[in-house]
This record gives sequence, structure tokens and C-alpha cells, in this order.
Amino acid sequence: MAWFKKERKPRTSERVRLEIPADAWEKCDECGHIDIKDRFVRAFNVCPNCGHHRRITAQEYIDLFVDEGSWHELDSRLRSADPLGFEHYKQRLEAAIKKAGPLEAVRTGYARLDGMPIDLAVMDFNFMGGSMGSVVGEKIARLTRRSAERRIPLIVVSASGGARMQEGVLSLMQMAKTSVEVARLQAARVPFISILTNPTTGGVSASYAMQGDVILAEPGAVIGFAGPRVIKQTIGQDLPEGFQTAEFLLEHGMVDAVVPRSELRDTTAQLLRHMAGRQPAEAAD
Repeated sequence: MAWFKKERKPRTSERVRLEIPADAWEKCDECGHIDIKDRFVRAFNVCPNCGHHRRITAQEYIDLFVDEGSWHELDSRLRSADPLGFEHYKQRLEAAIKKAGPLEAVRTGYARLDGMPIDLAVMDFNFMGGSMGSVVGEKIARLTRRSAERRIPLIVVSASGGARMQEGVLSLMQMAKTSVEVARLQAARVPFISILTNPTTGGVSASYAMQGDVILAEPGAVIGFAGPRVIKQTIGQDLPEGFQTAEFLLEHGMVDAVVPRSELRDTTAQLLRHMAGRQPAEAAD
């Protein structure tokens, strides 16, 4: 009978197929772990699986350290010249500016960290491998001099492949110039915290990067002067495994602490309060 028959109407699925864009995923270069990009971002670009610290930009380090709205850029108009007429150097500089911006391989400025005034320099590896040319040395020297004159703690975050060969001896001279200013800073008894990230090598590691009152390093960071092959050829001996890592240098007394990126801000603020004899904001209240 017709009234006992149930008409079957086609059912439409209420579920909507979610399309996840390809760029929403990130892959860890160290362990191959694939995860949603947002998880990497929220972890300060540290792999949630193995803890590998991926390289981040200078701006991201600035955002990590300074109080919101307190950053003031210094010496933003300094530009590299081509004093030696090195082949294709001008083109390399133009390409670096398109990739990393016009502020050269280091950004300097003043800000506040947990309410405390600081002078901050952050190297940008995206700009010609963070190589130290005349502009980098000059900006570091000026900022260090400012810290000494105003008695403001200095923080330098290093990431560099070394001196900039396109400027020859002029680049190497920056090692001496910055070291002189650091010595004046130390004579004035103004705190200087040096933070080494991956990689910190060459002339930067041989000058101001290793001259801090406290030297911190990110986990797994490569830190050294020359590469392993050059060192092995020079001394004629096999080298220990991982001898240029932050952990190896900590074990042998070259750095004071290996600090995960998520703890860098709090650790640095605590050190500055200790050096200045200040109490934490909560205790002061």
C-alpha cells in the first residue's frame, strides 16, 4: 500500500570538505617532522618534535625581546659602499636588500625589556649571511659607545658567517674597532649580554660576540671561527664530534649557558636585574 512506502529522498552531506593550503604545513630540517605552520610559529620556530631551533629573522628577535611599542631604530640610513670595486658586489648588495630589507646585516636600536632600558643589536643572516662589513662594524661600535655613554645595558644577538670578503681588510678592521668599544663599555662597568645563534662564526665570533659579560647560546647553534675542514687541515688531527656546537662550548667553558629560545627573554631580563641589583617587578610591588 502506498501510504506504507517511505519515499527516499537523496541526502546531502552536511560535512564541508576542508581544504588546507599547501603553505600551511612546515617540515623540520633536522628530524623531518611535518606539522601545521602555526605550531612552529607559536613555538618561536622551534620544532615541537625534536626541539631543533630554526633560523628566524632579526625582526622576530626584536619582537621576542622588547616591550611592545618601545623599539626605536638607530642608524637606519647607513649603507654599504664598494670601496674596492669588488666584482658583482653592488649587485649582491641589491639582491640582499630585496631579500632582507635595507637595514644591512645588523639592526640596532634602543628599547625596553621588562621595563628596563636596553640597547639592542640583532644580526640578520638573510642579508649576505650576516657578514660583517664596514656598516655592521660601525653600527655595532656606535651602539656600544651609546651604551657606555648613557650607561644602558647592551644586548647583541649574533648570527653571522664571518667577515665580508668583498670589503677585504676594511671588513677585518671592524673586529678591532668593535673590540675597542666593548673594552670601553666594560671599563665603564655597563652590562653586556651576548647571545649566539646559529651560526656565529668567523670575525664576529672572534670579536664582540665572545666578549660579553655573559654569553648565552641557543641549543644546537654552530659557533666557531673557521670551518671543521680548515681546522683539521691546519692542526692535522681528527676533531671531536660536534665540537663547534653550543653544547660542546658550554661543556668546555666557552659559553655560560645554553638557553632555549622560549626562555631567552626571561633569562636575559633576570640577568640584567641581577647585574643592576634590581628586584623583579612583582617583588618591588
